[in-house]
Amino acid sequence: MGQALCICSRGAITIDNKKYYFVQKLDEGGFSYVDLVEGAKDGRFYALKRILCHDRQARQEAQTEVEMHQMFNHRNILSLVAYAFVDSRGKTEAWLLLPYIRKGTLWSVLEKLRDKGSLMPENQILKIFSGICSGLKVIHDKGYAHRDLKPTNVLLDEGDRPVLMDLGSMNCARIEVRGSREAMTVQDWAAQRCTISYRAPELFNVESHCIIDERTDIWVKPQGGLPPDLSMLASLFSIFSL
Repeated sequence: MGQALCICSRGAITIDNKKYYFVQKLDEGGFSYVDLVEGAKDGRFYALKRILCHDRQARQEAQTEVEMHQMFNHRNILSLVAYAFVDSRGKTEAWLLLPYIRKGTLWSVLEKLRDKGSLMPENQILKIFSGICSGLKVIHDKGYAHRDLKPTNVLLDEGDRPVLMDLGSMNCARIEVRGSREAMTVQDWAAQRCTISYRAPELFNVESHCIIDERTDIWVKPQGGLPPDLSMLASLFSIFSL
């Protein structure tokens, strides 16, 4: 895990000449951290995603994630409030200020239902599914694919509006593979950026001459069961196969 710049000790940060106060840590991954911050002027809560850029490639990937957020203005795709690249003591972080959606991810909602021994009502499933499809359509219409769609990358607001997030794995929807070397490059990239439980079959063994496209975002495994955390959304997956 990378070593992040500590903002909790300073208590406040500034992005685009606006001050935000650190409230608490929300989550962390291998090279990213998410903190809850409060706007000093508006009193609103935001999620601050901090990406540790350990080299030029990581910085470019963070810049690409920023550009993906800026490209879309849709109710089912997480917007970007502001961003900054921060350099301190030889370390660089990308700071992405994002709307804070209190209810959390689709994954957390499903986990709470499971703990209660409950199931998600069909009408709620269809509403969420419809919103996910709306967000994906906008992404695909722009010529891009999400590449890492999963319950932990879908936020739900209080009205069950799904919001697609974590756009860091997005790239051009259509990738023409010409030869075994390019196939291995795509396959290695997918192994790093696309969660294995939700990775499309064609990304596990990329053919030497093929086209990878946006269909990697929408696929179904008709036999052998579903990813374990999606058992309650079996009806949603059955719609994918229509």
